[in-house]
Amino acid sequence: MTTPLEVTDATATAPPEASLAGMSGKAIQGRSLGQIAWLRLKRDKVAMIGGGVVIVLLVIAVSAFLLVKVFGALDPTKFNADLIDTSTLLPKGTFGGMSWDHPLGVEPLNGRDILTRIYAGSWISLLIAFLATLLSVTIGTAMGVVSGYFGGWVDAVISRLMDIFLAFPLLVFAIALVGVIAGVDQIWIFTGDNLRIVVLIFVIGFFNWPYIGRIVRGQTLSLREREFVDAARSLGARGPYILFRELLPNLVAPILVYSTLLIPTNILFEAALSFLGVGIRPPTPTWGGMLSEAVRFYTVPHFVLWPGLAIFITVLAFNLFGDGLRDALDPRSR
Repeated sequence: MTTPLEVTDATATAPPEASLAGMSGKAIQGRSLGQIAWLRLKRDKVAMIGGGVVIVLLVIAVSAFLLVKVFGALDPTKFNADLIDTSTLLPKGTFGGMSWDHPLGVEPLNGRDILTRIYAGSWISLLIAFLATLLSVTIGTAMGVVSGYFGGWVDAVISRLMDIFLAFPLLVFAIALVGVIAGVDQIWIFTGDNLRIVVLIFVIGFFNWPYIGRIVRGQTLSLREREFVDAARSLGARGPYILFRELLPNLVAPILVYSTLLIPTNILFEAALSFLGVGIRPPTPTWGGMLSEAVRFYTVPHFVLWPGLAIFITVLAFNLFGDGLRDALDPRSR
């Protein structure tokens, strides 16, 4: 029969360091919600690749705006008639006139460099998409928060307004509006292509706000019943304080995620309008406009391939990054 172990003073009063032998003495640090989301996002390699492509696209768009619009150092409308076969009006040589000077070839009929035009058109497509998304998010967030928090007749009026906008034929309205201003040279300080850009931003952004408005309204309906909102009311907080200090900070994640998914939709919509001939007028390059011009030369596949590939890569990158960001900001994800 064994005797019970005796507890000596040495083991009873052992220093805390003895129990941590072999373990790091580094203090445990807490992590904020932003740090946790960033760690989750870093583990998603596909989302990180998409985010990297998005950053590269933004750098390309900013540099194109500076070189083409501000400094005028690059001319995407330059004709190269010597590169066109006068009998067929197609580029000389093989693969659409690809060479060291023109890596992606040249356009039929006029010989404009395709790489230069895709590069120059990037800032227009991304600018319209970003500003239209910003307009949609601003209006949709304001309407959704007010509708979800106050409820009652306010909610009923805003909800019916959302239904009206969702049922509105946006494409037909865009075609009609751009057709009306086609003969107008200036509105306020906007002229030429700048006027077309402003109109496209207004049409795309103003009529798309109900989509994010419904999402924000649903989130607000859930948040307004939470304990922190009741605590703010019990302390005498009024509606504006609760909206801006309590509800909006908790809506940042869904708004940010939906914005990244809305940007590629707006890019496609701008390309569709340009393809239909109601976007930016030639010879100013846009990706959709280049696709529209390429329809006449369906026997020259590279003329369609490169602008289509630019739209595809841009939309795919934003979608991949948006999906990863949604998973990273979801508190229920592992």
